[in-house]
Amino acid sequence: MTSAPKQMNGAESVVRSLHAAGVDVCFANPGTSEMQFVDALDRTKLMHCVLGLFEGVVTGAADGYARMTGKPAVTLLHLAPGFANAAANLHNARKARVPMVNLVGDHALRHQQYDAPLSADVEGACKPFSDWVKSGTDAGSFAADAMEALRVAKGKPRRIATLIAPADIGWDEGGQIAKEITPDGPAPLDEAALTDAVAALESGEKTTILVSNSVLEDVATLALLQGIAETTGATILAPTSSRRIERGQGRAAMAKVPYPINEAIACLAPYSRAILIETLPPVAFFAYPGKPSLLLPEDCAQVTLVGVDGDGQAAVAALADRIGAKPGTGKGTAMPARPQSGAITLANIGAALANALPEDAIVVDEAVSSGGATFAAGDGARPNSWLALTGGSIGIGIPLSAGAAIACPQRPVITIQGDGSAMYTIQGLWTQAREGSNVTTVILANQSYEILKHELHNVGAQPGQDALDMLNLDRPHLDFVALARGMGVPGRRVEDVADLMRAIEDAAKEPGPYLIEAML
Repeated sequence: MTSAPKQMNGAESVVRSLHAAGVDVCFANPGTSEMQFVDALDRTKLMHCVLGLFEGVVTGAADGYARMTGKPAVTLLHLAPGFANAAANLHNARKARVPMVNLVGDHALRHQQYDAPLSADVEGACKPFSDWVKSGTDAGSFAADAMEALRVAKGKPRRIATLIAPADIGWDEGGQIAKEITPDGPAPLDEAALTDAVAALESGEKTTILVSNSVLEDVATLALLQGIAETTGATILAPTSSRRIERGQGRAAMAKVPYPINEAIACLAPYSRAILIETLPPVAFFAYPGKPSLLLPEDCAQVTLVGVDGDGQAAVAALADRIGAKPGTGKGTAMPARPQSGAITLANIGAALANALPEDAIVVDEAVSSGGATFAAGDGARPNSWLALTGGSIGIGIPLSAGAAIACPQRPVITIQGDGSAMYTIQGLWTQAREGSNVTTVILANQSYEILKHELHNVGAQPGQDALDMLNLDRPHLDFVALARGMGVPGRRVEDVADLMRAIEDAAKEPGPYLIEAML
């Protein structure tokens, strides 16, 4: 690392300060108002700069990076319209509670009064998708603003912090290095809540423990949860979607609340007691006629052992200690039999994936309508980290994989990707190719927005052809192998389940990205 010069502009002071505090990756799609940062990043050579061809790729990749490292990257985005393009995957990142620092350019302060073509309310655009927003005011305090953004992002829970960067304070001289600020730690464990949780487990009533976030990311904590379940008879459940779960053979299998409303209600109906650890009470994705919004039974007694701002791993350890539970003795789920030749179906795809996933894979799951069939693969496969769509805003799978591969270049990444959602951020394949990332993207091609067909029936509609035409991906059919090839990613189409398994196994062994279009 080169020492900071005596004189520097605002942009350089921000780059140097962030790097000194441990930020060493920048995911970027810059424009004119961010050129001072492009220059500072180039001159200092302090960060790995990763280009995304769409801002939603940038924020999705930063999310994947944060899920696997536990620390923030910085994103570089262009004005309010660029931030708007980034917002959908920022929504997912915020729901996942990952740390991220966004630098969003704005017009120079002296230029903002003239309503230039790209003028807009940058702060107003950022607020709904950020936990903290501030606009820099001068070069001298710019790095201090960045350190406050980093403090917010790294606190408990992790947050999305957005610093708006007017162009002139980036290029003005007078930048000053700022020191890192200690982030807020987790909220302390409430002993009364711990006593209430123990009482629930000892009540003899049917009890579920709903867990999320850091609890699902630690193998030892998952084993303790399994031990609590074995000791008390409680059922452990994860939310419908989790930012990361450590899964696979030799690890505790983790059931989750199903996505379909009727299945979710049926899953939770038996419980008269619920203990929540680093999660909120489960809620339906949408309101449906005649269905509740809150999924636990109305008379279910709930105890929040720790909220999303608490230390769930410590809470599980304290709970296990109070009831005398040791790490679970279960050996996890056995590898399913390897499917033989035949068409790829929802009935065999879970077993196929379980057999094909390599050791220590990072699995990115945006299967969407096929997610119920593919999720079981994570428990029967070799040890893996399973990342899912957290906020429901589709188009995260390919970018999330790109970021995860940057975070863990030594680990193979397997993306299980619905075809409709893939088209939102297909540009992320180009980033994978440029970075030479070992990402195998499996497109599950059912040639429709199948999940929306189910939702159409859930609201009581009787769809005709016009409705179905808005949900089918035909006329023309998408050719994902050709699309991938155009962005530098080789690939193939498969229709046989044995071919699918061999294709995943072969691709994961080779460096660089690969795409498999699996026809369902």
